Amino acid sequence: MTKETEIAKEKKRWEAETLSGQSYKKNVKAMLTGVDLDVDVLYTPADIKDTDYLEDIGFPGEFPFTRGVYPSMYRGRLWTMRQYSGFDTPEESNARYKYLLAQGNTGLSVAFDLPSQMGYDSDNEDIEEEVGKVGVAISTLKDMEILFDGINLGEITTSFTINGIASIILAMYVAVADERGIPREKIGGTIQNDILKEYAARGTYLYPPKPSLRLVADAIEYCMNDVPKFNPISISGGHYRSGGASMVQEASFTMLNGMTYIESIIARGIDVDKFAPRLSYLLVNHCNIFEEVARYRAVRRIWAHVMRDRFNAKDPRSMMFRVYSAGCGDVLTYAEPENNIVRLTLMTLAGILGGSQAYFTPGYDEAYALPTEETALLGLRTQQIIAYESGVPNTVDPLGGSYYIEWLTDKIEDEILKYMKHLEERGNMVELVEQGYIQSEMARIAFEKTKKKMSGEEVVVGVNKFQASEKKEQIQLHQTDPEVIKKRIESVKQVKKERDNDKVAHCLKDLKKAAEGTENMMPYILETVKAYGSVEEIVTTLKEVFGEFKEPLI
Repeated sequence: MTKETEIAKEKKRWEAETLSGQSYKKNVKAMLTGVDLDVDVLYTPADIKDTDYLEDIGFPGEFPFTRGVYPSMYRGRLWTMRQYSGFDTPEESNARYKYLLAQGNTGLSVAFDLPSQMGYDSDNEDIEEEVGKVGVAISTLKDMEILFDGINLGEITTSFTINGIASIILAMYVAVADERGIPREKIGGTIQNDILKEYAARGTYLYPPKPSLRLVADAIEYCMNDVPKFNPISISGGHYRSGGASMVQEASFTMLNGMTYIESIIARGIDVDKFAPRLSYLLVNHCNIFEEVARYRAVRRIWAHVMRDRFNAKDPRSMMFRVYSAGCGDVLTYAEPENNIVRLTLMTLAGILGGSQAYFTPGYDEAYALPTEETALLGLRTQQIIAYESGVPNTVDPLGGSYYIEWLTDKIEDEILKYMKHLEERGNMVELVEQGYIQSEMARIAFEKTKKKMSGEEVVVGVNKFQASEKKEQIQLHQTDPEVIKKRIESVKQVKKERDNDKVAHCLKDLKKAAEGTENMMPYILETVKAYGSVEEIVTTLKEVFGEFKEPLI
């Protein structure tokens, strides 16, 4: 009789003799996976008897990276505390960035307003009401110059949550560095640039999937050659999750999107190890620490095998699933917003215990509006307390070896692989987006989750259970000053009036010609940006060539 068999036998005895007389909840399901996964009342070595430590778990910094992508993890270097921020105007956001840096922020993360994300300039009268509302407004290079005024781009890394206009924003950032004499090899940061998830999860797409994929590949190839320390894409499953997808869907969509981008670069004759080490990923967390930690471990293991076995990567760095994670905003509640402070602490702890390379803790007022200076600081302080007071960073993968965590890691891995196989049997990710299948799958899970919350089966404290009898006063919210936005619009008009418009027209003509051919478009976008050509002018030029995407009916 093996040790595991003996333990399994003893567990049955324990259940019959010791547990049976106790009152406890008999049927418990995993909360977040989106699949029917039963959770036992107790786990033992018998539950992970098929797990080979050296083969399946191993050591951090080594294949299959289950325990972390770097050998010493936070003992060697803490995660980057990259608070997501941007609002109103470049001037206002610049002041917030300097404040956060002074408070210990170790990286910047830029949020853009909706008009910018959708390719409109702030002086477009049709979108005036949305300028600066959910992020900073960026229309020309002048705005990027102001946004990073007094901030050394050679010393700080910056993440840009931008997709449809990612190539334009990358060009602007490079242009600012060029103006200041900062060598391109010293520029560090990330552009999200994950356009495939936009078609299903957020909607800030501009062109059909195929030309959009070409723009993504152009940026990846450009960074590989010209800006080698810059991450040209952050494959972002977190937006699927925020849009209602389950944990399994989030992980599956993320990895299949990543594989699509990799295939598009390899098709250009580029070796996978030349660019894959610069790919990064974004996942978000809910409050169930154990499921979230197991998910990170499972995804790292799956991705390592995908890169080695499917794409024949040889460089271990190509096999690393380097992840920037964040608290999931859709979990935060409008009712009793202070409760969100506790939720965000749990989410942050889950991301760090799971081995994230960078983290963003939202403001607890996110269900209402953009964070105030006070709530943004509290988000940063949450990370700092975990970093310096909790002891969590003292050892690598501290939950590894828990019978429950190892069992859950295996189960979540199995479910992700099963779902990925199901999707691949239906087509590639571009085809699935064009069919509307990804959208319908997300809607299915979101509907099921909503039903559980409405019935009370899934408890949301302060919303469907334990509601306060008395309502507290409204919390202080961020307010946009209409006069500030008015000045913003006038400043964009002034830039367009003072620039060399003949030069802009010439640059746009060259860009259109490049788009009609097969050249990498990044150099042409960069030249247009340096001439102070605007976001909307570049987008309009490319739409003349690529057309627009029509959302399929679901």
